Amino acid sequence: MKTALVTGANQGIGFETARQLLRLGYFVYLGCRNRESAEQAMEKLRKEGLVTTDWVRLDVTDQKSVDDAAAHVAQRHPSVDVLINNAGIMGARPVAGEPYPVDEIRRVFETNVFGVIRVTQAFLPLLSRSDAPRVVNVTSGLGSLTRQSDPTWRYSHYKHPAYVSSKAALNAYTVVLSADLAPKGFKVNSVDPGHTTTAFNNYNKAGRNPEVSAAFVVKAAVLGADGPSGRFLSEEGPDGELPW
Repeated sequence: MKTALVTGANQGIGFETARQLLRLGYFVYLGCRNRESAEQAMEKLRKEGLVTTDWVRLDVTDQKSVDDAAAHVAQRHPSVDVLINNAGIMGARPVAGEPYPVDEIRRVFETNVFGVIRVTQAFLPLLSRSDAPRVVNVTSGLGSLTRQSDPTWRYSHYKHPAYVSSKAALNAYTVVLSADLAPKGFKVNSVDPGHTTTAFNNYNKAGRNPEVSAAFVVKAAVLGADGPSGRFLSEEGPDGELPW
């Protein structure tokens, strides 16, 4: 049985991703920051008969939490086949005409960029023991510098200083990590799940169902040996990719 870890897995796209991997026969660890939300998520899954799962306390901004999570998983499984770096935050909304606080940018980067790096590095030893290791960095189309520079793009007006720049940085990390791990058989991709109705955007009804978005994330998680790596995958781009 293959093993996966999904960060930010107690709700939204993370939860749906975990659910779909369970349906595919994976053992899935839900990375959650607190017991209450984790147990609520686990209860939902078990009511559906999805029992090959457990949760692990994981705060991506806390190095000890991440290291403890990796040690916990290593005691129970010899390897991890899939890492879904899903946890992310938006940050405070910018106020027109006012400088955006540097501390807020730093806070967003701590989760969206450094958190991904922290978790990936901690789980690399377990991933390296897999026959087909896969890393999926959940990003956003807003992190495309090409799209952000195009005034005709439908989201070009959205220039959140913290979120946009953090996702662009995450994409850059994907490129570097993919190149570094390619000799070991890894597939590492940035995946844009698209605008989705979740707590992340106060359940904006303009988004699509989390199950649909999660299916695209899962597709990247189960890529075959001939699948792409070091790509910016998105259903909104031509041929399923966005320009960096």
